[in-house]
Amino acid sequence: MLEGPKPLNSLFEKKLFRIPDYQRGYAWQPEQLRDFWEDLMNLSDDDERKHYTGVLTLKQVPAKEEVEEEDEEYFLIKDRSYNIYYVVDGQQRLTTTVIFLQAFVEFVRALPENRGNTDHDIFISGSLSIAYAQSEFLFEMDPRGGQYRAYKFGYNTDNPSHEYLRYRIFDEPGSGSVQETFYTLNLSNAKLYFSKQLETLHQQQGTDGLQNVYEKLTQRFLFNEYIIKDDFDVFVAFETMNNRGKQLSNLELLKNRLIYLTTLYNDYELDPAGRNSLRNTINGAWKEVYYQLGRNKTAPLNDDEFLRAHWALYFKLAGGNHADFLLNEYFTPQKVHEKVESGVALEVPEERSSEADSDDLVDDDDDDVEETSNMFTAQLQPKEIRDFVNGMKESVFHWFNSFYPDMAEDMSYEESHWIERLNRIDMPVHFRLLVTAILKNERDEEKRIEIFRSIERFIFIAVRMTWRTSNYGASAFNRTASDLYHGRIGLENLERRMQDSLSFTFNKDDSFRSSNFQAILRGKFESGAGYYRWPGLRYLLYEYELDLLTQSRQKKVEWEDLLRSERDRITIEHIYPQTETEEWASTFNDVEPERRRYYNGSLGNLLLLSGSINSRLQNDSFSDKKTAKYEGDRKVRNGYSDGSHSEIEVSRIEEWGPNEIHDRGLKLLRFMERRWNFSFPSDNDREKLLFLRPEEDYEHQS
Repeated sequence: MLEGPKPLNSLFEKKLFRIPDYQRGYAWQPEQLRDFWEDLMNLSDDDERKHYTGVLTLKQVPAKEEVEEEDEEYFLIKDRSYNIYYVVDGQQRLTTTVIFLQAFVEFVRALPENRGNTDHDIFISGSLSIAYAQSEFLFEMDPRGGQYRAYKFGYNTDNPSHEYLRYRIFDEPGSGSVQETFYTLNLSNAKLYFSKQLETLHQQQGTDGLQNVYEKLTQRFLFNEYIIKDDFDVFVAFETMNNRGKQLSNLELLKNRLIYLTTLYNDYELDPAGRNSLRNTINGAWKEVYYQLGRNKTAPLNDDEFLRAHWALYFKLAGGNHADFLLNEYFTPQKVHEKVESGVALEVPEERSSEADSDDLVDDDDDDVEETSNMFTAQLQPKEIRDFVNGMKESVFHWFNSFYPDMAEDMSYEESHWIERLNRIDMPVHFRLLVTAILKNERDEEKRIEIFRSIERFIFIAVRMTWRTSNYGASAFNRTASDLYHGRIGLENLERRMQDSLSFTFNKDDSFRSSNFQAILRGKFESGAGYYRWPGLRYLLYEYELDLLTQSRQKKVEWEDLLRSERDRITIEHIYPQTETEEWASTFNDVEPERRRYYNGSLGNLLLLSGSINSRLQNDSFSDKKTAKYEGDRKVRNGYSDGSHSEIEVSRIEEWGPNEIHDRGLKLLRFMERRWNFSFPSDNDREKLLFLRPEEDYEHQS
């Protein structure tokens, strides 16, 4: 039944709103918050225009699911005739409204003129106190002498957002530690946003502005209320309605789908206790997933990327659309309604990638199917749902650690350091699947570290030093990752596969086939950039910097410094500058002018700096670059002598010219061989890779 538009005070009358377990968490981002605030501000103070906010779709909770006598809401349900309603659609708008009201109450309470007063003595306007606003929209205190609050709006108690909303948003005391997730970060950001907006409004319009914005929200923001009847499929309604506005992610849709499926089994397939247990398993898995995805507040992980990763690992599928497979092929109501003889395992259908090289199929030698019963049960068994979500709960822990090993629990520094290296070298997703599977199943830390070293070497050689793209070998490695995840193979199989996949890069005498690397660099030198535009340069120079460290030295360069792209600032410098001054020209007088750009872009001329510098200082002479640069009393750049360890090493050289560029370039190539355990065929091949002389000179020499 769709009723006419209602303001908040009518909407909240005799209702307790709860976010059910199949709902997503709070997902609004700054752009949606900004729209909400602007809608408020755009309502004129001088007329009675209303703002239609949208439909709020609710489902009344059946009497059997209502609160028990010991529950905090009991007195509102039994003594005051309140009813509990699940929010099926409109959660984001309703949550935003409640967060705004809490931010409003806290802001008004903190005004200098209100400090020391009770909430009953702090007035919004006339006789309207903030205590009244709290009891109207946020919570009521137990009137029987209890010290607890009964909230008008909240989450199911097993949702991690439940406690965060109470203790961090509503500021209820006595919380202790509170779990934070992907979604609680959004709750926090929304409260902070509105607090800042209210502060600005008060500075501009004073208490009149605060009174007006409260009146607009509570009286002129209107909702249509639609109550879903018992015979309406609430789960289908949720999927349909929530695909409006900010769409549900595939992970959010899957949670709703799996909980829906638990309601479709008959009691033989899933008795009431089993149904409740499976639903708790699903909720517990999603709780852990969103906790892990949101653990790093500054860079939370994408939920759909994780779902795709777990799908690929669990089902040994990587080609095609993971959401279509999960929602439209595998976890479907039809698979519950269609009955098969029990004991017959459901085979995973093969799925081919649209990419030409994809062969991510289920192996033909999967577990044999045995018929164990003549009873007919659902084609999709509850155990398959339980196994999938339990696997997801375990996977997300290792998935997070593959991104943020420094935040991992009980991981040694050395192992963390090697996973960080994989992230620095921009590990492709199929290798992240491998890392996740290795962390899950390999118990020997030394073996894990050794295979991470091998993966890092593979990426550097196969991707950075050849024409191969980052998805080289993806199909084979995806299959291997799934086999590792399920414990079907060991690390020796992965090591063998990497060696086979690298065989094209080596000659028969095991020396590195440098022609591909030379061809990649030739194009970059012809464009005038040289090694400066080689994708592996920053990683190589950073690894060389780390190699110069000893226990007595302090780390001077962080990898994040090399990722900045601020205009007019650099972290890798051409020692011999790109713009040649007269002094530099005299140093390179013996080099033909058309060959000088090759020296400029050669490997030995490129230096990792400990801090960004202004580009106008790059043209200084070598002697000036070695010492700090000042403008008056202000230091505008460090000198090489007090910079990175790489800079210090260069600062010890007396002068900088063609010979120094050549010698340092050879030194870095030798480091490359040592660091990644390979060798170039000859000195002549190393000379070619410096590009300091025409290629025909080397050919004639050879």
